[in-house]
Amino acid sequence: MGRKERKVYLNQIRLRYRKAGRKLKTKILDEFCAVCGYQRKYAINLLWEPFRRSKPKARPRGCKSIYKIESVLNPLKTIWLATNQICSKKLKVALPLWLPFYANGYGDLSSDVVNKLLKISPATIDRLLKPIKAKYKSKGLCGTKPGSLLKNQIPIRTDNWDIDKPGFCEADTVAHCGNSLSGDFVWSLTLTDIYSGWTENRALWGKGADGTVEQIKNIEQNLPFKLLGFDCDNGTEFLNYHLIRYFSNRPKELMVQFTRSRPYHKNDNAHVEQKNWTHVRQLLGYDRFANAVLVPLMNDLYGNEYCLLQNYFLPAMKLVSKERINSKYRKKYDVPKTPYHRLLESEYITSEAKEKLMRTYKQLNPFTLKNNIESKLKGIFKYV
Repeated sequence: MGRKERKVYLNQIRLRYRKAGRKLKTKILDEFCAVCGYQRKYAINLLWEPFRRSKPKARPRGCKSIYKIESVLNPLKTIWLATNQICSKKLKVALPLWLPFYANGYGDLSSDVVNKLLKISPATIDRLLKPIKAKYKSKGLCGTKPGSLLKNQIPIRTDNWDIDKPGFCEADTVAHCGNSLSGDFVWSLTLTDIYSGWTENRALWGKGADGTVEQIKNIEQNLPFKLLGFDCDNGTEFLNYHLIRYFSNRPKELMVQFTRSRPYHKNDNAHVEQKNWTHVRQLLGYDRFANAVLVPLMNDLYGNEYCLLQNYFLPAMKLVSKERINSKYRKKYDVPKTPYHRLLESEYITSEAKEKLMRTYKQLNPFTLKNNIESKLKGIFKYV
C-alpha cells in the first residue's frame, strides 16, 4: 500500500476508531497495523492526533513587561549605539541627557515613552539590549619601551595624590600599529584627570619627544582646570629632557608634579589605561595607521567633537572602595556622572570656568556630535 493510500485509509477509520468501544478499538487497531505495517504505539498516535488538545502555554511569571514595545526599544537602542554602547548603569544616567535632543533627528516621543525611558532600570536595559549587544575580542600590541636614562630624575609616585580636586592627571600612549611595531605609524596620546575623568586625546606621528611635548602643551591649554600633577609610564616618549624642562621651567604657581609608575605595573596608571580602551580602541579599533596625513585629521576629531561628546554627555563611574574578602575583591562605585557634572560640583573650579563650561554645554547636541564623528571617521579610514 502506498503512502497516499495509507493516508486515505487512516482518514476513513480515524473517526470510527474514536467512537468505537474498547473491544472494537482493539480490532480496528489490529487491522490498521496489519494493513499498513505500523508499530502499535505509532498507530495509536496517528489515530488520536487530531483529537488531542494542545496544552496552553504557561504564562510567564511576574508582571507583564511594559518595555518590550518598539516605541520604547527603538529610542533606547538608538541612544545606546550613539553612546558607544556604554553599560546599563551609565546608560541609565545618560538617558536624561540625550532624550531632549532625540526629537531633532529621529522624531517626537510621546510623554508615556519618555516617562518609561526615564524610569527604566539598568537590569531591564540589559534584558532588552541583550540580543543586539556587540562583542569585542580583538587585542592590540604594547608599544611601551623602557626609558632608563632619566629614571633616577623622575620619581615613582609613592604618595597618594589629593584626588578630591581636579588637575592630577595620568598619561599614556596607544599604538595604531596593526600587527607589527616596525616602521612609522600613528600613536594616540591620552591624558585623564583622576578626579573628574575629563579625558583629552591627541595623535602623534611616532613617539618623538618634540611631538609629545607639543601635544601635551596643546592639551594643557584646552583643559578647563589647572594642571597640578602629571603621572606616566616608563616609555621613552615621557622620560626625556624635553618634558622635564617643560614642567620644571615655569613659575612656582604653575609647577607640575612630574612622576612615573613602577615598571611592569600597569595598574599604577589604571585610570588612563581604562580610557585607552573606551576612548581610543572603541573609536579607531586595531588597524595600522601608517600614513602621516592621518595625524591632523585625528587631532581635528579628538580636539573637537569627540572630546565634547565624551566629557559632556557620557557618564563614568568612579571606584569608591575596594575590599579583599578571602580570595575575592568587593568593589563599590559611586553614581555615574559625566566629567562635566563632576567639575561643576568641585569647589576648586572657579565660577568663571564653570560658567564657560555651562555656556559650552548649552550649545551642544549629542546626536549632532555623534553624526559629525561618524562622518570624520569615514574620512580617516579612507587612508587606512
